[in-house]
Amino acid sequence: MKFMKKVKLLITLIMAGAFMMSCGSGSNISKDSAKKIEKYNTYSYLPNKDTIKDTGYDNDRIHQVIISTINNNMSSEGYAIDNSRPDVLVYVHAMFDERIADVNADPVYTNFSYYRPGLYIGPYYEDYTYDNYFTVQRITAAEKVKQLPYKEKSIVIDLIDRRTNQILWRGTADEEIGSKRLERDIRDYVDEIFKEFP
Repeated sequence: MKFMKKVKLLITLIMAGAFMMSCGSGSNISKDSAKKIEKYNTYSYLPNKDTIKDTGYDNDRIHQVIISTINNNMSSEGYAIDNSRPDVLVYVHAMFDERIADVNADPVYTNFSYYRPGLYIGPYYEDYTYDNYFTVQRITAAEKVKQLPYKEKSIVIDLIDRRTNQILWRGTADEEIGSKRLERDIRDYVDEIFKEFP
């Protein structure tokens, strides 16, 4: 009788563990989106109009490190830059502003603000911006892509299908980026995000 109770307990624990694993960080992409990403091989960036308002951080340098590290990871995944007709658009949310109050801590939305031609684009995007970025007026999201709450010292990376303007994959990491060795920590953080790349 004790043996049967132990077997039932073991089966229950295994099932609970399997359920928890199915809800993990790798579950933010649908099968259809994963199939699309597997077929794609070029990318470019949607410029991010947001700048870091905290004077303790060098906005240009932080974005330069982020873009450089994303480029290294995309290259490792077999992607090449194509600014005229990329398969995938990359949109970066770098959250380094001091969180003063919840009202200032906007979540990461699944849409994209309209950009006009001639908008100032930081030098870190110089060679990597989608030529027709200003034609992207709205972005939708695949069903498994969720809005995220603001989290200071974090980065969120969206991969967007250029043809449909739909976010296929959203990546972020759980830990906070440290301040002592900021550039190294940013690289490590972005590398960690790409461990979940489909």
